[in-house]
Amino acid sequence: MRVYSYVVARDWGFAPNPFHGYCTLATCKRLIRKTAQVDDWVIGTGSATEGRAGHLVYAMRVTETMSFDEYWASKRFASKRPQLQGSRKQQYGDNIYRSNPDGGWFQADSHHSFPEGQPNEENLVDDTGAPRVLISDDFAYWGGEGPAVPDHLRSFEGGMDLCHGGQGHRRNFPEEQVAAFVEWFRAYGDSGAIAPPRKWSRHSQS
Repeated sequence: MRVYSYVVARDWGFAPNPFHGYCTLATCKRLIRKTAQVDDWVIGTGSATEGRAGHLVYAMRVTETMSFDEYWASKRFASKRPQLQGSRKQQYGDNIYRSNPDGGWFQADSHHSFPEGQPNEENLVDDTGAPRVLISDDFAYWGGEGPAVPDHLRSFEGGMDLCHGGQGHRRNFPEEQVAAFVEWFRAYGDSGAIAPPRKWSRHSQS
C-alpha cells in the first residue's frame, strides 16, 4: 500500500471527478494513473498560489481500475460522460475517451477539448499516455474547504513531507507514515463529496 501525493493545481471537479458516488482520476497525472494499484492512496493538496498549500483537496483509496474503453462502456459511469449544456457536475464529466477502429482515440467534447468541440491534441496525447482510470468508492473530497494536513504527517521521522510542493508527485513514503496517514484519515471521519470544487462559484452546484 502506497500513498501518491501531488498538488491539484486546477480544481474544477474534472481531475479528480468526485461525483455520482465515485471519485475518479481519468485524465491528467499520467504517471500516477499508470502505476497506482488497488488499495494505494492518492491524495491531492491545494496550490500555494491560491493560499491552500498543505490543505487536502481530496484523498482516495483506489478500489478499482479500468481501461478507457471499459470506463466508456460501463453503465455505472455513463453519468460521468460530459454534457456541456447540463449542470456543473455534468459539464465536468471525465469519461471522455474511447478507442477508434483505426487505433486512435476519440475525445469527447469536454473540459479537455477546445471550446468549439475540436479535440485538443496536447491533452489527448498526455491523457492517453496511460489509458487507465483510477476509481474509488472510499474517498473524501473537500474541494477548497479541506483540512490542513497535520504536522505529524508532514514532519514524520524517517519520512518525507506528506504534502508534495512542486510538479509531479511523491510516493516513496515509509510504511509507518502511510499507516499513520490512513489512521488519521479514518479518525477524521469525512467521506464522499463534501464541498464543491474551489474553481466553482457557490452557485449552480447541482
